[in-house]
Amino acid sequence: MERKKAIIIGSGIGGLALGIRLQSLGFNTIIFEKLDAPGGRAYVRRINSFTFDMGPTVITVPHFIEELFALERDAAALGEPDYPASVLGEGSRITSGISSGPATSKYVKIIPILPFYRIYFDDGTYFDYDGDPEHTRQQISAIAPEDLTGYEQFHQDAKAIFERGFIEVGYKYFGNISSMLGIAPDLLRLNAINPLFSFVKKYFKSHKLQQVFSFEPLLIGGNPLKVPAIYAMLHFVEKTWGIHFAMGGTGALVQGLVRKFEELGGVIRYNSEVARIDVSSQNGRKASGVTLAEGTQFNADLVVSNGDYVNTYMKLIDSKYRFFQQDIRLKLMRQSMSLMVIYFGFRADGLKLDLRHHNIILGPSYEDLMRDIFDRKVLAKDFSQYLHIPSLTDPSLAPPGHHAAYTLIPVPNQASGLDWEKLAEPFADKVLGFLEEQGYIPDLRDRLVYKSFITPDYFESTLNSWLGNGFGVEPILRQSAYFRPHNRSEDIKNLYLVGANTQPGGGTPAVMMSAKITARLIAKDFDIPLAIVNGLHTPKDAEKMLQI
Repeated sequence: MERKKAIIIGSGIGGLALGIRLQSLGFNTIIFEKLDAPGGRAYVRRINSFTFDMGPTVITVPHFIEELFALERDAAALGEPDYPASVLGEGSRITSGISSGPATSKYVKIIPILPFYRIYFDDGTYFDYDGDPEHTRQQISAIAPEDLTGYEQFHQDAKAIFERGFIEVGYKYFGNISSMLGIAPDLLRLNAINPLFSFVKKYFKSHKLQQVFSFEPLLIGGNPLKVPAIYAMLHFVEKTWGIHFAMGGTGALVQGLVRKFEELGGVIRYNSEVARIDVSSQNGRKASGVTLAEGTQFNADLVVSNGDYVNTYMKLIDSKYRFFQQDIRLKLMRQSMSLMVIYFGFRADGLKLDLRHHNIILGPSYEDLMRDIFDRKVLAKDFSQYLHIPSLTDPSLAPPGHHAAYTLIPVPNQASGLDWEKLAEPFADKVLGFLEEQGYIPDLRDRLVYKSFITPDYFESTLNSWLGNGFGVEPILRQSAYFRPHNRSEDIKNLYLVGANTQPGGGTPAVMMSAKITARLIAKDFDIPLAIVNGLHTPKDAEKMLQI
């Protein structure tokens, strides 16, 4: 039987993960990528012997990666992941020994990172967040011993949210309102729909600890003051499987995924921007292929967008086909904040750095800064930042005697109207000056040998992100689960979506989960016998895997 053709727009981690799965399901898949190399937001900048990951640098849940690399042609695994029993055990903590499984190690070396993050407070003190309950208790005792009891309760309640929200329904597709109503009572019982910061404040009186246990949603584009408390599970996801790093950078993981996809027969075309998703009106609206910016048309049995959700509908689909996704609804969707990311290389000779691989440097305000970024959409007087120095772990990312680093600062998206052509250079100087003057990197400006940066303009023009958002649709309650963009288009048949904009949400593990969810939908729609590709024994078992 002739293999059906699939087109994926974008070679981000979500597009690559889905491409691998579609090849395993028996499709002939081609990925069209606008840029000259893969990765999308995970693009890599190489210059003057420095290697800079331009996007995600935090890797969690490494067995999701192992599952992808273990897939074979025409033998896709679409069942539930095999979570180790120790995940739910008392005091469970897995931070080493599982980074590079036997399949992963053929493509990329992934190692655990400890601490997960060093979190610096404005007064110069810090908290090493490493997932070790005893070490965590010791640090809480030093900061606010009165919060120890609250931590124990937080740990228990976050674990309950993790078990329900990640382990049990993480792969659930919310395609109709009834599917969401089915879990609503549990979310209410767990207080998981309340704002995360309010949820955390119930357990911790210390403002420092409130920040420690609520900052993680910022790494996926969420405002801690507004994301639902179901995101407390991020604490437990990290605690359970640790934080990991791909030697060579996240770009090495991307290259491994590309290699796996191509080994399975997939094809990637670079410098190939998609200008239009072609829709046939025969027998209803149906995606029939794509047209590239240079005019070439390609036909396919299905099309998947790994691109920005609003951009996909507003710019790639003719308005006459946007029946369900009304333009006004698309424009009203809240987009995540944007980012300014500064990439820099500096001489390390004679320098003693008291920094870690991942550093969170918090400014003097927290709630006010979040309101400036997400609500008031102004460039605040102060800032917080995520400082990433991967050459502390992998010296090959910088020339001998140097370090490669980037620092990421959350800023408002383009709804702010800020003129980044004027603001960017002085703002970058201000940030690097801060790192030097506050003693994080002494004499940085004298040691600096390379500097560049990206702003919301890059996300809007190069990555085609609506309003220059850095992470897609903002993860707020009214844009979660059923109310988050669906992985299967409601108004155009054979059109699907994958990636951070879709269910379940942002972050590298969630993006990989979205690829499996979308693959399940495609398998169902194209009558692929999952009892065979899953190695199951009965149609009943296969149907169980498709309870979506």
